[in-house]
Amino acid sequence: MAELGYQQGQNFTFEHLYVPTVEGYESGYRQLAARDVDIVVTSGSDISLKSALANSKTKPIVMVALDYDPVALGFVTSLARPTGNITGLFSQQIELAAKRLELLKSAFPDTQAVTVFFDRTSLDQWKAAQSVAATLGVRLAGTDLGDPPFNYDKALSQTAPEYRGTIFVMASGIFLRDRERLADFALRNRAVSMFWSREQVDAGGLLSYGPSLTVIYRRVADYVDRLGRGAKPAELPIEQPTKFELVINLRTAKTLGITIPANLLVQAEEVIE
Repeated sequence: MAELGYQQGQNFTFEHLYVPTVEGYESGYRQLAARDVDIVVTSGSDISLKSALANSKTKPIVMVALDYDPVALGFVTSLARPTGNITGLFSQQIELAAKRLELLKSAFPDTQAVTVFFDRTSLDQWKAAQSVAATLGVRLAGTDLGDPPFNYDKALSQTAPEYRGTIFVMASGIFLRDRERLADFALRNRAVSMFWSREQVDAGGLLSYGPSLTVIYRRVADYVDRLGRGAKPAELPIEQPTKFELVINLRTAKTLGITIPANLLVQAEEVIE
């Protein structure tokens, strides 16, 4: 926003609230509505967008649909011509879950059993991974982490030993928040790890594949700017990322004593050495 000419407290005020769980979205957006904000930004699961809509029926909403399909769930009729007061970005995490499993199998062809961590907001991603697992010759042990704070050690201990060598983490805001915990957890358990954002690999995870969160949230600022200048949500098509980053942490690979295939290294957007 600063790069677009906005100065906090002068011509722009950024109101935000922290909620520790998805159950807090409803009261959070109610508080924001009471502050009479002009534009609402929602990020993460569909529960966030539902809560924003319940409390901001006429205010423009810029969504970042990380864990859901806004068309399939009926929030908008199409991406090209969104309806009502919603516009923003859709990051296609459901489809990307299947692609990540393919990359994981490509990187480690001998992989036969994988532990999958998901939560209530990433259930559809778990289903998408299941849909391609048999074709790839991979067995999945899905573990619903339940309510936060998540107990990763307990979750892994409840899977059969043959699944514990590879951990596949679905896209979720809480998993992103826990990225350092998860990276350390995977290393302690000598497990190959696949994540959804480069921030998780920066924290020590082995692999990630997905759109750049930095790029996505910079685009949010563009949407807010255009709406603030008078554009209507229906005039701004919902964007999908066109570039996806494969990030590999070779330091983590070295710690685990594994070799990343050369053909995968060539595909990587960034290799952390």
